[in-house]
Amino acid sequence: MAEFDPTQVTFVSSGTTDAESALARLRLRYGDVGSERAQVVVALGGDGLMLQTLHRMIERQVPVFGMNCGSVGFLMNDYFDDGLLERLAAAKPTRITPLEMQVRDAAGNTARALALNEVSLFRTTFQAVKVEINVDGKTQMEELICDGVLLSTPAGSTAYNLSAHGPILPIDSPLLALTPISPFRPRRWRGAILNNDAVVTFRTREVEKRPVSAVADNVEFKNVVEVVVREDRSHRVTLLFDPGTG
Repeated sequence: MAEFDPTQVTFVSSGTTDAESALARLRLRYGDVGSERAQVVVALGGDGLMLQTLHRMIERQVPVFGMNCGSVGFLMNDYFDDGLLERLAAAKPTRITPLEMQVRDAAGNTARALALNEVSLFRTTFQAVKVEINVDGKTQMEELICDGVLLSTPAGSTAYNLSAHGPILPIDSPLLALTPISPFRPRRWRGAILNNDAVVTFRTREVEKRPVSAVADNVEFKNVVEVVVREDRSHRVTLLFDPGTG
């Protein structure tokens, strides 16, 4: 049984023609109590909209039910006009814990950001990245030469991680995917699957010659020298899936 009132719903759209058309039909049929009163959000679009909506709801902890009106919808349910309130009442909750990224740049500045999909390091010039990878206080790779490297949550494993040939993780699994982006040395290294309590530290080398940016979903910091990533269990978001999906 749902832990929220499925009639207290608000809708958000990705802004495409199909999503806006669906938004108009669903609001006419089911109403819209607005974002401040809503106990559940229905997101109409693709995985990009879902990620944006989850970030907006991360402090309020309002569950989000996605319906696919986009091109990619790993985190979405099928779209139907009919039976929405019944679907919401029967939906299966899946809780996602974000990653916290703590960065230190070449000037000594520090910052933090949350990522629901992945934390990524990227080269910012034609020079490849040189990075040391440390897991739980132990150096696991002294030097990875690559275009970049990422640490993905299960929710993000079907996003950029998949494009970088990383593994798809079950969305409710206690795992993280560590995946190189175009590795040069060691060329055959394809990454690792880590337990979700791992603390991963990336230290960049030759930072003036090989500048690196660090990105938590869509928040970017440039010229980083150290990036520490761990789960932030003080925050959590809830995705809703039809039974048998997700």
